[in-house]
Amino acid sequence: MDALLRKIESQLAGLPVPVAIQLPAGKRVGPPAAAVTLSFKDWSSLARMAAGQIGRMAEDFVESRVQLEGRMRDLMAVAARLLPGSPVDSDTSWWTQMLRRARSAAFHSQHKDAQQIQFHYDVCDDFYALWLDPRRVYSCAYYRDMAMSLAQAQEAKLDHICRKLMLQPGEKFLDIGAGWGGLLMWAAEHYGVNATGITLSKNQHVHVQRLIEEKGLQGRVRMQLHDYREMDEAEGFDKIASVGMFEHVGQVNMPGYFGKVFRLLKPGGLVMNHGITAGSVHPGQLGAGMGEFIEKYIFPGGELLHISHVLKDMATAGLEMVDAENLRPHYARTLWAWSDALEERLDEAQRVLETTGNVEDAAKVLRAYRLYLAGCAMTFEQGWIGLHQILATRPDGQLQAGSLRGAQSPYPFNREYMYPPAP
Repeated sequence: MDALLRKIESQLAGLPVPVAIQLPAGKRVGPPAAAVTLSFKDWSSLARMAAGQIGRMAEDFVESRVQLEGRMRDLMAVAARLLPGSPVDSDTSWWTQMLRRARSAAFHSQHKDAQQIQFHYDVCDDFYALWLDPRRVYSCAYYRDMAMSLAQAQEAKLDHICRKLMLQPGEKFLDIGAGWGGLLMWAAEHYGVNATGITLSKNQHVHVQRLIEEKGLQGRVRMQLHDYREMDEAEGFDKIASVGMFEHVGQVNMPGYFGKVFRLLKPGGLVMNHGITAGSVHPGQLGAGMGEFIEKYIFPGGELLHISHVLKDMATAGLEMVDAENLRPHYARTLWAWSDALEERLDEAQRVLETTGNVEDAAKVLRAYRLYLAGCAMTFEQGWIGLHQILATRPDGQLQAGSLRGAQSPYPFNREYMYPPAP
């Protein structure tokens, strides 16, 4: 026990903010005016802190074995310093990789995917509304101007996607994993497309159907409750977007996913795949227990791939990547905005969550989301995970088509069109 305490005291001395520890026996270690105070109910939790197992510490917080006082931003600065090494390093042995593929296959049947999506996105719409922007855009914002608010940056992101896709009035547009309908509505209202969205979330489906009626967009916008694998390939779409969805597809299903996108896209069409990517070139979860925490409490079945793997699967499916943009720091700022908004409304969030379950279950969900939002902000800041927008075409084989010979799509092979003119 003395060795453990010496290790803890040594760690405290090297942290970027003052931290105090309340030991299970009641003794307090650290400065009296600490920015962060951690109170431990048992010694095993303290040992996990000493070992830098911050994901396991997060689980202890959710399960009330550790109590926290202090700002989430300060806590994440502490968590990053406690790590013994990079959490991106992973086991690359053939046996481990084979087990990961087997697990991926087991976790991504259509039935299992529906359950996993509903576990996260159907927690409670009113809860999400407390900390998302008014459009409930639950993906990385685009801070084109650093003075933008979250709501402005989310609208900038929606428009950035529409501009990249070169949406035109009357085009058939598909949004795979349409969430609460932000991109669907923006594309229909600002670009005049005929928009179709799909989701596996029952709550999101109901919400978007209500929006369509309120905005009078029946006949131009439709929202369907089904899996992307069930889409009729004979319909054909001019443009397709997938925003914050392919993280749920699974490594083993990724070739089939992009193959489906290829078949749904008309020749010469454009697809935008916007999603989180892994920091490691080798498939696997973040270390130090962080991946396991997300799997258990937030995104069961979620899998991240390095962008090199994503591009390989896209190319294998026949899609040609024409542009890729890394928005990683934008997602860090987005997540901090969400985290700050939730921290300002904790009492209200607890009351809202209690409407869907008992008091303790609501408190556990709230504690999990507090750590999830702030923890993900930290991981994006550190560069342990990334966010990429990948624009691709389905070449139409017409060498004379397009602005340049051989373009084989309307894509102009320059980026000027993507950005609005300066005021």
